[in-house]
Amino acid sequence: MSAPTSERTDQKTTTPGAVKTRKGGELVSDHGRTAIADTVVAKIAGMAASEVQGVYAMGAGVARAFGAVRERVGRPNVAQGVAVEVGEREAAVDVDVIVEYGVSIPDLGDGIRRNVIGAVEKMCGLDVTEVNINVGDVHLPEEESSEEPAEPRVR
Repeated sequence: MSAPTSERTDQKTTTPGAVKTRKGGELVSDHGRTAIADTVVAKIAGMAASEVQGVYAMGAGVARAFGAVRERVGRPNVAQGVAVEVGEREAAVDVDVIVEYGVSIPDLGDGIRRNVIGAVEKMCGLDVTEVNINVGDVHLPEEESSEEPAEPRVR
């Protein structure tokens, strides 16, 4: 994992019981350690990325196909299209997205990064070192009619 490029505000104190390192949360202290599973970070990052206007869908290819099946069963996978590496104090996130036609991809990438970093840092207390975004497709307006299921015929 690469070192964070943002300014760190780690605390180093000599007070007994004080937090040794963390900004915003206490993941490691004199009283123990909090471990956050990769799946938790992936779900948070997936929700944050999908909330950005201009993201049509998450995932690419086969992952989207499996996601469509899961949604029909009633259990959508909010971490679809998200891969994470989580350490004790840092996380790196990779996101695969399908964008709406007409949206500025660089601006969308900035928005996704802001949302993902903000959500993961706020909810998990981890420093996000990077958010890599892979745009796998562009959703065209005329594709909507072909993606909808056909109306059932009455005999």
